[in-house]
Amino acid sequence: MAEIIQRDGTWAFDGSTVRITPGLHRSVPLFRQTYGEVAVPLEAVSGVVYEPERKRGRLRLRLREGADPLLQATGGRLPDAADPYRLAVDIDRSGVAEYVAEEIRHALLLEQVPEEATGTYLLPGPPVPVSVRSSDGTVSFDGAQVRIDWSDTSDRVKRATGPRIIGLPDLVRVEWLPNSGYEDGFLRFVTHDSVFSKLPPEKDPFALDLWGSTRRDLLTALVATAVMARLPHPSTRAGDHTQGDPPRPPSAPGDAARSRPSPRDDHDVLLRRLRELGELHRDGVLTDEEFATTKAAVLRGF
Repeated sequence: MAEIIQRDGTWAFDGSTVRITPGLHRSVPLFRQTYGEVAVPLEAVSGVVYEPERKRGRLRLRLREGADPLLQATGGRLPDAADPYRLAVDIDRSGVAEYVAEEIRHALLLEQVPEEATGTYLLPGPPVPVSVRSSDGTVSFDGAQVRIDWSDTSDRVKRATGPRIIGLPDLVRVEWLPNSGYEDGFLRFVTHDSVFSKLPPEKDPFALDLWGSTRRDLLTALVATAVMARLPHPSTRAGDHTQGDPPRPPSAPGDAARSRPSPRDDHDVLLRRLRELGELHRDGVLTDEEFATTKAAVLRGF
């Protein structure tokens, strides 16, 4: 067993799995503490390096492309401190860090683990159900559908559309950009119907605009990852969305009926929301394109 214990967390390697446990110190980002322990199978690893610095070094684990839904969902945009595959190492423990790195490299050579991209996810992502309250609203995922409940500070357009419910078979992909504190981020759920929508995140009824607490908004990556882990693996897609959408995953009979409320029961709600959208359009709050897109989103929701 090769192991290093630091305030930032613990890495333990038993020859087949790198077990990464976040530290409990207040300096450890909320995202890493919430994401919890990560068990990385050796076949998901492409390399490891220890980078010594004057006061502190860093252990970095590199994963094979396509092996981890977290990296797929965040696209390498996680801040360094929130990245579970980086460990801050005190300078007096650099020898231990080098030893752990060497043991992992030696095992990769012995097992002849390839470095090329994987054809399936080798890590499971966060368990469901998962729910995160962000600056723009609360987003939840139960393994079958995404639900967004807008906050009181959300744009009027979004609040007028009501809660957004998106079934997994309707999703094409998830787009995520963190709130940096200097620039807003977003979490967007791209569906077959909204794939060409050009609405900005603050008005897009399929997107959360992340503009508040960077610490809390970063947790939306949990939902993005949980959804990504249950979408078709990137290697199965014929091409980018500009070359054609991927085929819809098959849905079980009755899925649409279960996921959609009764039109008769919600008739008054639908009329009220359409009336509110019409008023926003007449008042010049919504452009023609925004009105058409948002109206279509409301109608699809019913």
